[in-house]
Amino acid sequence: MKKDNNSAGKVKNTERILDQIALRKQAPLGIYAVLVILYVAATVVVTSTAGMQGEVSMFGVSLTIYSFAGIFSALSNIFIMLIAVHFGKLGFFTAMTALVVQFPMILVGIFVKGNADSLPGLFTDFFTLIAVIIIYLNNMRIDKAQDKLRDQAVTDNLTGLPNRFACSELVNDLIRQGEKFTLVSIDINNFKSINDTMGRNAGNEVIIEIASRWKNAADQESSGTLDFVTRQSGDEFSLIIRNYSSEDDIIKTIKHYQLILEKKVTVEDCDLYLSACFGYAEYPTDADNSDSLFSSADAAVYEMKRMGNSNNILRFTPELLKNERSVEIERKIRAALVNDSLFFNLQPQYDISHNLRGFEALARMKDSDGTMISPGEFIPVAEKAGLIDKVDISVFRNAAKFFGELIQKTGADITLSVNVSVRHLMKNDFLDEIRYVINTCGVPADKLEIEITESIMIDSAEKALVCINELKNLGLKIAIDDFGTGYSSLSYLINFPADILKVDKSFIDKMNSSESSKQYVAAIISIGHIMNFDVISEGVEEPEQLDTLRSIGCDYIQGFIWGRPLAPEDAEDLVISSMRAE
Repeated sequence: MKKDNNSAGKVKNTERILDQIALRKQAPLGIYAVLVILYVAATVVVTSTAGMQGEVSMFGVSLTIYSFAGIFSALSNIFIMLIAVHFGKLGFFTAMTALVVQFPMILVGIFVKGNADSLPGLFTDFFTLIAVIIIYLNNMRIDKAQDKLRDQAVTDNLTGLPNRFACSELVNDLIRQGEKFTLVSIDINNFKSINDTMGRNAGNEVIIEIASRWKNAADQESSGTLDFVTRQSGDEFSLIIRNYSSEDDIIKTIKHYQLILEKKVTVEDCDLYLSACFGYAEYPTDADNSDSLFSSADAAVYEMKRMGNSNNILRFTPELLKNERSVEIERKIRAALVNDSLFFNLQPQYDISHNLRGFEALARMKDSDGTMISPGEFIPVAEKAGLIDKVDISVFRNAAKFFGELIQKTGADITLSVNVSVRHLMKNDFLDEIRYVINTCGVPADKLEIEITESIMIDSAEKALVCINELKNLGLKIAIDDFGTGYSSLSYLINFPADILKVDKSFIDKMNSSESSKQYVAAIISIGHIMNFDVISEGVEEPEQLDTLRSIGCDYIQGFIWGRPLAPEDAEDLVISSMRAE
């Protein structure tokens, strides 16, 4: 990377760290030591055998002892060239020194001792010397090209800061060394508004100014710790903090960069005052690998932004992962709504004699890799994010379209039951959505059943009654879902124009192990019949539960004992087979 003029004689911290990362990727010095030892050993063998007379027999062949000097001389030159190839300047000067020292020894042997047999060795060493020089010059050329490529690979083009790759490389390197350090994720607040109001060029100038300030701080080590600043993307930066003794030192360093950021930035004669959210995680205390460390720091900074606490600092805690998962699920829900990729399953409902009544449409969603996301996970997130009404209508529309086609194809007398949230029911355009579904999907209104929870009778009874009466006028059925789990009074229930009560699974589960639970279910069924409602029990899974529900007069059954949720094509097969069996 380029060095500033004022850094002459001193390599700045950022460049020094990048150089250290690159050097660690070279051959270990331990291998250098081994090659030197092998070279010395081979040279000793050459020296000791060069003047020996006699022969040895190997594999039936007689060899002069002197011939071994040539073999080990060649080996020593191989070791020398390996040193020159793999260890840069150190290897070059080691090889040159070793070869230059050998020349006088060979010349003495030839001209003083009259050993003309050493003449080939002289030429071999000379050619090895030339080879080492060529290797060194070629390595220099390659190193320059690699340095250029490295700068391009690890440097952010806009700011000159190390980039995401460089950050990841340093994190992985520090983890391999087992060094304690802290990763800080930084997100500039409201940066989009600068691009929107002043233009992208002005936004780039702001980013360049921030990067320059922070890089100078890291290079000068003005925070008191060893720091490495990188630009991840857009208005997101990362800071790696090392050489600290306590968490107070971490906070002090982060605040140092925070204060630098807060200083006025002037762009196009406009004074700007910036702030950021800082989230951090420490290795190995908060995370023990690279991926989880980045995720933990990102989770902390996202939590700060979610809470609206700009210009603040937050350390990662395990509880944040739950929030991060919720945020991830929310993103998936929004994407599924945009792509219309939410889908539905249909769970069969039967009368007590096992005749098919219809189906309940259940919302389903898959992850990008095709794995299912549990409704118990994404439905609460959709409710919290205010997306449940969009989920409702998406499932309602798609299921009603399928059901309309199924009824037209088979002529079956079956009902489609669809859940509707309180939030959805209270929307001003809810009735318009229902009318649109009926008019466009071809399903008869009297084959549709809207399920609502009994809590609406307490929360918004008057408005709910107006809406429900209108649904009844359209010809739809109304079911009260999860009856018995809320706090509704009978006075509300009497005035509620429902058609069916649904007994919650939690009561069915306890029914055969608790007499009071059995009596409670029996009371719900009795109340429903008194008010001229049919009753359906959810979550029926065991034959004993079915027998009990028969004995206390339940009208309909829904549960795994007679049918798990089905894909639409399987539901169609069930309808056809049920009609044939009649």
